Amino acid sequence: MDSRVPEIRKHLKKKLDAYRYEHTLGVEFTCQALAMRYGYDLDKADLAGLLHDSAKRFEDPVMLQKCLDRNIPVTAEEERDPSLLHAKLGAWMAEHKYGVDDPEILSAITCHTTGKPGMGLLDKILYVADYIEPRRSKAANLTAMRKLAFIDLDEACLEIMESILVYLKSTGCQVDPMTEAACEDMRRVVSERKKETAGEASAGTGITHQDKEEQSVESVKRNGKTCSRGFGREKRRRRKNY
Repeated sequence: MDSRVPEIRKHLKKKLDAYRYEHTLGVEFTCQALAMRYGYDLDKADLAGLLHDSAKRFEDPVMLQKCLDRNIPVTAEEERDPSLLHAKLGAWMAEHKYGVDDPEILSAITCHTTGKPGMGLLDKILYVADYIEPRRSKAANLTAMRKLAFIDLDEACLEIMESILVYLKSTGCQVDPMTEAACEDMRRVVSERKKETAGEASAGTGITHQDKEEQSVESVKRNGKTCSRGFGREKRRRRKNY
């Protein structure tokens, strides 16, 4: 654990409301779990999750003014909906208030709401963790997304982005162009990877590890279930033996 984490937790607990603080801990935990799954640095994932909503303590007009005062770029969409600025302001606070200068952490915090084209591993980890953390209960397809996140992170990012876009458009809410650009880029990434995998299979390489992951992804999309019937039968046999 990074030595700064305990003090940051104490400070955030005082500054954030109870719901936001519990959400923060959930994202922090989920970031670390995904980092273990995908071989990313645990301390960096920890800090990104812990600080991602640090600016949520401020009301929208205050966030907007703070960004303007600090020369943080504000788009027209963000000016209309200043709640989007908590990501940019949060990254600024992570660097200038909490002493975090790692560019990957700052990038992940900056884009955790909208995503962005060319997302790195930590960007994806935080983006997905913010959606699937254990205290979430109202987001669409949560059960399937929580399973998919540990099978294929790119697919999970894409599914979440598409789900968010569908929701925003169906409810007449503002859609940030960055979200659309991020979704389009992730579609390209996933599509190109599938083509590469199909090419390897057709070249006679047989069933690869990636093929198995793709099959698992499709299984999750169909019914949200990844546990095999065989595993369930094995558990029942064990209970009978006892």
